[in-house]
Amino acid sequence: MSARTDTIDDSPSAVPEGVGTLDRPDHIAPAEADAPIRLTPEHFRVIALLMVSAFTVILNETTMTIALPAIMTDLTITETTGQWLTTAFMLTMAVVIPTTGYLINRLGTRNAYMLAMSIFTAGTLLGALAPTFAVLVSARVVQAMGTGIMMPLLMTTIMTIVPPQIRGKVMGNITLVIALAPALGPFMSGVVVDLAGWRAVFAVVTPVSALALTAGILWVRDVGEKERQPIDPLSILLSLLAFGGVVWGLSQLGESADEASVMSPYVPLGVGVVALGAFVWRQLARQRTDSALLDLRTFRSGNFRLAVGIMAIAMIAMFGSMILLPLILQNAMGYSPTLAGFVVLPGGLAMGLLGPVVGRLYDKRGPRPLMIPGLAGVTLAVVLLATINTGTPLWQVVLAQFVLMVGLSFTFTPLFSSAMGDLEMHLYSHGSATINTVQQVAGAAGTALFVALMTIRSTRLEESGASEAEALTGGARLAFMVGAIVVATAILLAARIKRVEGGPVH
Repeated sequence: MSARTDTIDDSPSAVPEGVGTLDRPDHIAPAEADAPIRLTPEHFRVIALLMVSAFTVILNETTMTIALPAIMTDLTITETTGQWLTTAFMLTMAVVIPTTGYLINRLGTRNAYMLAMSIFTAGTLLGALAPTFAVLVSARVVQAMGTGIMMPLLMTTIMTIVPPQIRGKVMGNITLVIALAPALGPFMSGVVVDLAGWRAVFAVVTPVSALALTAGILWVRDVGEKERQPIDPLSILLSLLAFGGVVWGLSQLGESADEASVMSPYVPLGVGVVALGAFVWRQLARQRTDSALLDLRTFRSGNFRLAVGIMAIAMIAMFGSMILLPLILQNAMGYSPTLAGFVVLPGGLAMGLLGPVVGRLYDKRGPRPLMIPGLAGVTLAVVLLATINTGTPLWQVVLAQFVLMVGLSFTFTPLFSSAMGDLEMHLYSHGSATINTVQQVAGAAGTALFVALMTIRSTRLEESGASEAEALTGGARLAFMVGAIVVATAILLAARIKRVEGGPVH
């Protein structure tokens, strides 16, 4: 964004408490131009708390994959039924996230944070005490409601109070949160389940989230002005049908690849697509009066449009790989769940640790020198996974997954920074909500695409006489190869990303 110093009112009443000239993204006092750019202690503390909270809620997302077998045994459910612990979570996230722009603007930073962490803490406690599977699914839905608010709140707060000159560095730290939490989730879950059972997975997180909520009550203050606009019930209904229908349909697509379903996945998918069109029409009409639930004027930015497209492709590759690798390692190659969790750990740790480094490089070099080689690495990694078979050495799988995560680390930080940095400040919350919604829908799409391709191919291989393990790896190879082709198209989009105005060096 270009600086607008001629329109800034520097009177005390115009500056929120605790915000100095260096804290405002669109203004740097000339006398301080050469001084190190830092956050105030108050803002640093708020961002640190938001990152810890985000780590807690994201960690929770990936714990169910390892805990599911124990839950199935204890609550006497099938694998298909158990998958609703993940599907219901994604459905809720996809529905809640579009409302976060409105909630953050209406409630303010402090109230939005307390709402998110209160809901998440209540859902986590309910999960630990759940007597039946229905109650457990309900607990996951409640958790997802809090999670859906937290990430857009973190992004919006950072874009509001962090100067553009150090925004890449801070976004790199966010990548640390986004990467380490999912990587540590399965490992943590496996250890806890082995020691104390699946309920302890929820019990361990409950006091952490309660402490974060308490700290938020003491520390978090509003960093922007609240907007008193009425909510649109029709927009909420359409978002429920649109994003819920699309995610539900995509999640069912993989399951119905080899067997008849009670409902065709194309029914909810069709309803979702039609409702999505109606939702877009409704937002375009209401944004004329600045009352849209999800303001689509964010898409006027070329960088934002490109970033959303690349984000969708990257999430397809990430979630598709995450769903297939544990299946292959355990069901085709015979490894234990604990070892399967260790396989994904090095890549996740590398992705997280590289976050701050990538952020600093972004501040100096801009997005394209990072994203193009990053996406090339993702493509190479998926190609390597497309060569997997029952005799593939474990180190080769670890290497491929490691390259995948490193490539994504060079992609996500520039994506977030370039997309959000090209928006006007009043659109930050809507831009963040849009990106996070795309993440959920694309994640469901990646899961459905990879599982459906693997299932169709493996079924045909079994019919031709292949063993179950050979058929499974054969189906996975097809899914990974198609995924590699999809990811390769993102390299062309990345070449068009531009350095946002207001950055330190062009």
